[in-house]
Amino acid sequence: MSSQNQLHRVFNLKVLLVLSLGHLITDIYQSALPTLLPFLKAKLSLTYAMTGLIMLISNLTSSVIQPLFGYMSDRGEKTLLLPIGCLTAAIGLSLVSVPGTYYGVLALVIVSGLGIALYHPEGYKTASFFTGDKPAGGMSVFSVGGNLGFALGPIIVVHLVNGLGLEYLPVMAVFAFLFVPVVILMWSQITAPKTAFSVTSTAASAINRGVYISLFMVIAIVVLRSWTQFGLLTFLPFYYMDVLHGDSTHAGQLVSAFLLGGVLGTLGGSVLADRMGHNLYLVLSMIASTLCFPLIFVVNGVMLYVVLTILGIVLISTFTVTIVIAQKLLPRNTGVASGLMVGFAIGTGGLGATLLGLLADRYGVLFAVQSIMLFPFLGIIMSLVFMITRRRYPSHAARII
Repeated sequence: MSSQNQLHRVFNLKVLLVLSLGHLITDIYQSALPTLLPFLKAKLSLTYAMTGLIMLISNLTSSVIQPLFGYMSDRGEKTLLLPIGCLTAAIGLSLVSVPGTYYGVLALVIVSGLGIALYHPEGYKTASFFTGDKPAGGMSVFSVGGNLGFALGPIIVVHLVNGLGLEYLPVMAVFAFLFVPVVILMWSQITAPKTAFSVTSTAASAINRGVYISLFMVIAIVVLRSWTQFGLLTFLPFYYMDVLHGDSTHAGQLVSAFLLGGVLGTLGGSVLADRMGHNLYLVLSMIASTLCFPLIFVVNGVMLYVVLTILGIVLISTFTVTIVIAQKLLPRNTGVASGLMVGFAIGTGGLGATLLGLLADRYGVLFAVQSIMLFPFLGIIMSLVFMITRRRYPSHAARII
């Protein structure tokens, strides 16, 4: 391995922070769209079905399609996708208030979604070359930018639109235009040599059927975690207002507490996972989530905030861990691995929320929220099977996880 290649395998906090900044800005545009839907609905006199289709199109283009862009990223060095993806996401979202027709809005949502899908696989792949001997910890630096972006997007856009009006939405693009000069200044450090994207023939030959079975298991675990997370985000406010008879303000604060726990867990959990082993930490996270979840139904007041924060910490703490595991399973296809974890697997969270919605319509909100408890329990089983699979099919790729 060349000295230049070695350089890019050393933990580099400066580069990770720049990549994380781009992640933050890109996810601001992704999370801002749901907040804009009521304003777009009023402006264009849309039906609820039409607004729902906007979110479906956004989810398909920004998340589910990510493995495809990951495949493109793996064909060689594609660092240029970082500024292009961020700018495309910004342009699409920021101009969504301009068209006077529904189809014009859909077209811009597609543009923004494609930009989001471009940034994430390349971002995670590039970040993986600067994590050194702290793969999960280093990746958490990149991931937490996205977590913060998701939290900030709705706040920024609602203050902008309520304060200045929907016609000022193009101002949102300023974040992306500020990010591009930063990337240009750091270009020589961010751009990894092409040799860094190769793996040894030993590692390549080690990718056997056991690796793909393990990859399937990790995807299944992430789907279950995603269904738990998005199920809570969707139905926790309804549970608090309809079952506990609380007000909408506190319901939103409960969601924020859960997400804040996720930010803390992403950072802290990744450090622990690097020390105790990623596979073991994955099992422990699912066990802790399963034990913590029922407490939601036996506490109230301040303790409910505490429980939801802890649940967010233990559940979402494996976010970067599963990405690192997938990248190690597919060392020649880290872009595809990232797209599968971040885009496809997490994108299915919307499907889980839809299924829970059907349960809520038929059996009530309480039953739907209680049903979510099943997902982390199944996650325990899947994570244990994953550990057994790795031991049954030992390989070079498996030993470096």
